[in-house]
Formats: sequence, structure tokens, C-alpha cells
Amino acid sequence: MNAAHWDLEPHSAEEGVPPGLGVVEGDAIPYQAWAAARKKENYANRAALDPINKCFLPGVPRIMYVPFPFQIAQTPKYVVLTHEYQHATRIVYTDGSPHAPPNDFWMGDSRGRWEGDTLVVDVTHFNDRTWFDMAGNFHSDALHVVERFTPLEAGHVMQYEATIEDPKVFTRPWKISMPIYRRAERNLQLLDYDCVDFFWLRMRPKR
Repeated sequence: MNAAHWDLEPHSAEEGVPPGLGVVEGDAIPYQAWAAARKKENYANRAALDPINKCFLPGVPRIMYVPFPFQIAQTPKYVVLTHEYQHATRIVYTDGSPHAPPNDFWMGDSRGRWEGDTLVVDVTHFNDRTWFDMAGNFHSDALHVVERFTPLEAGHVMQYEATIEDPKVFTRPWKISMPIYRRAERNLQLLDYDCVDFFWLRMRPKR
């Protein structure tokens, strides 16, 4: 219910892009100078460079605000977030197990703990190939995300926060926050959404 998928920062409307007040605390992402220049290049070439347009997984936290529904299931050992977008699934282990050995993943490696009713999720081991939004906001493989999921209003609204740290790209940690609303349609279910990279289909040799 916001425009974070298009741009995390405050922005005006453009063709195909709704305006948004932004979800970044303080409104501006604290880029290092070289990274701010690269972000501008990403924005100028966003249609060709956005990893989502190549059917790659969105990464974290972007998967939480792409405009597709998701559902949450809880067991004694883990919480599972199942997304309609590309059938993406995240397993958040809450059994006290440590992060997996160093590796790089599109969706990172998620380990959670409870602080009262708030689920706190520590996410590491990312690759550097995802963006935060369609505006070209990006990160490196040093990305570290700490998410907080807090239920509000009898479960109909959830407050979502993500603190983002990447010393290769940003001058300091920064945070986004937004409410996520529970869908209430009758018989709601996750449907199939399979992304197809039409560029590669066009490039396929003709027979």
C-alpha cells in the first residue's frame, strides 16, 4: 500500500510510477560519493538494469514490498514466508541455529528470534545482484539486514522495519519502515506468477 517498490525515497509521479512520500527514515539513503554516482547511472538505465526485469529474485527487503501477496506460516522451529512473486520462499529459522557457512544467496540467510510479539530477523550472506527498488538503489555483497515484524490491531496490520547496513556502499546504517496490511478478500489464495525474461526469448535463435 505504498510506492516503495518503485522508489524507497520520496519521489514524484512518472509514467507508470505512482508518487510516494518515501519509507526511508530521514528521507535520503546515505550513499558514499562513488555509490551515489552509480545510483544515478542505475536510475538512468533502470529499465535495462533492474534485476527484477531479468526475472531474478528481488532479494531482501524488496521481496516484502513488491506488489504481490504473501503468506506467513509458523512452526516451533521456523517461520516460512511464501510469496506469490516467482514462488519465492524464505525460511526464517527460530531454533537458535547459527547462520549457514559464508555463501551468497539471492534472498540471503535468515535467522530469527522473538522479542515479545516482535519477530526480529537477521539476514546475511547476500550476493550483490539485487536492487532495493526500481529506482536503482543498490547494495554490495556486504549487505546485512535486520528486519522487525510487529503485529498491530488484532493482526490486521503488521509494522515492518528493516535496518540496512553495508559499509562498502553506505556511510552509515539506515532504516525503512511501513505498515503491511492483511488481505481480507474471501477465499484469498496465492496464485501462480512465473516471470519470463522476454529479452532472452527475443534473442533465442529462430528456427
